[in-house]
Amino acid sequence: MIRARQVVVRYAGASGNALDGATFDAMPGQVTALVGPNGSGKSTVVRALIGQVPLGSGSLHVGALDASTGDRRALARAMAVVTQREEPAFPLVVRDYVLLGRYPHHGAWTAFGSADVAVADAAAARTGASELLSRRTDELSGGEWQRVRLARALAQGGETLVLDEPGTFLDIAHEMAAYELLDALAREGRTVLLVSHQLNLVARFAAQIVLLHHGRVVAAGPPVDVMRGDVLEPVYEWPLVVARDPAVGAPVLIPLRRR
Repeated sequence: MIRARQVVVRYAGASGNALDGATFDAMPGQVTALVGPNGSGKSTVVRALIGQVPLGSGSLHVGALDASTGDRRALARAMAVVTQREEPAFPLVVRDYVLLGRYPHHGAWTAFGSADVAVADAAAARTGASELLSRRTDELSGGEWQRVRLARALAQGGETLVLDEPGTFLDIAHEMAAYELLDALAREGRTVLLVSHQLNLVARFAAQIVLLHHGRVVAAGPPVDVMRGDVLEPVYEWPLVVARDPAVGAPVLIPLRRR
């Protein structure tokens, strides 16, 4: 479980708060989606969870662990994170990169064993990256790299998985496969928190949508409660209507042209 209470974050030199009293829960056994316009604070939540930015006030917990002051190794064992942008300092063989997810479970100088390799290979299989394991990270396309990064997070384990724009660079088939995997992981009991601009996609998979605007939670609840024209149009400042997906019945946002 991720629990945010009145979280305030301000970047140095900024005129306002990136997060301004944000409060929400991401529960085990379901996908929770953070959505909102550019600059609404979505990625700041992820940065706060991994300790890249300090909290000005409020609290942020992963289970019983305080994300701002807790032991980083314990947090890494409890929560795996796929950030929006990441590049290794130097190229690695993909299997070695996926194995980086096993570091929180070992000491700094402990060699990985056959059990770690088995976990890494199983994680790659779940993300469709098995055929990439012998390649180098600098030889991968954007979509292949995204699948490998997700495999590293799965190899890390833990009951909580956080992803910032998990569909980046993925084609339609791989994007749907990624979301199907996240849904399956949630059904296995994990807490899955994802950041996405793909409202129509998250409406099909998320049990809860948290809508951020100017660092504040302006709406939270099931997709049918948040994906409404009167809720979304003032936030995105664009004319739109919300219909129903004829295949699954989920809400579908349709942006309109301005005349």
